[in-house]
Amino acid sequence: MQKVTPSYLRANPLPEHEGAADKQERGRVLVIAGSVEIPGAALLAALGALRAGAGVLQVATCQSAAGPLRMAMPEAMVVGCGETPAGGIQPSEAVRLGPLARDCDAVLIGPGMVDDEAVAELTLLLLGETFGPHFVLDAQSFVQMRRHLEVLKRHRHRLVTTPHPGEMTKFLNLKRDVVDRDPNGCAQRASEMTGAVVALKGAETHIVSPSGKSWLCDHGCIGLATSGSGDTLAGILAGLLARGAGVDRAACWSVFIHAEAGRRLTKSYGRVGFLAREIPQEVPRIMEDLQNG
Repeated sequence: MQKVTPSYLRANPLPEHEGAADKQERGRVLVIAGSVEIPGAALLAALGALRAGAGVLQVATCQSAAGPLRMAMPEAMVVGCGETPAGGIQPSEAVRLGPLARDCDAVLIGPGMVDDEAVAELTLLLLGETFGPHFVLDAQSFVQMRRHLEVLKRHRHRLVTTPHPGEMTKFLNLKRDVVDRDPNGCAQRASEMTGAVVALKGAETHIVSPSGKSWLCDHGCIGLATSGSGDTLAGILAGLLARGAGVDRAACWSVFIHAEAGRRLTKSYGRVGFLAREIPQEVPRIMEDLQNG
């Protein structure tokens, strides 16, 4: 198992964009996220993607949240989607979102999404009809796809999932203590089942590739265990994928960047009490320090 450290990341750098004069060269991201009850998840993921250096950002969220998000995120094109009775995004919106996804380099699905059946159907439709971009599946979009493993495997080596232990428990149909005792083994099992790079989040994050490689990042801190923190991580990951980092490299970099942001915020605010919305602001400086250190 390879430990993710600054020296490892410097030996496996992110794509350079020194001569890029066009934002398109830094990649396009589509974030599909949020719900009536959790509208802020889309904002947190979107901030993560842009702070990670993505050039163009599009966000699809519930219609009722679209207006406020357009004001809060003037850098993004925001698509308001029809809502289910439970407050999620209507699966029929796949007809509109599919062409947007096919025009992107990375697509993130899941942060803050509710209505399990709607999430499952929307994710299935998009993965079943969209090939080319990298996909990041977060939260319920990962859990609900346990019934459609054959669809996930079609995106082998272009798919990353970011479950926490509770979501992994549901995906593998295990008891929580089993996942806690053997997180790396559970991540390996999920990777074999899906063909995805799996980043099993926690105090120690285990990253496993379907190629059999595995990495460990033990750089995190207690302050990162806060609402919305995982949404920012998923956004950072999508942003790095859009820039052209491969799935293994993007996963390792995003997990370490997220952890280091927590450590820097700890110095400013204390061990607990900093907010998920403050994580993305640390990302550009961390990337600069790692690449030039």
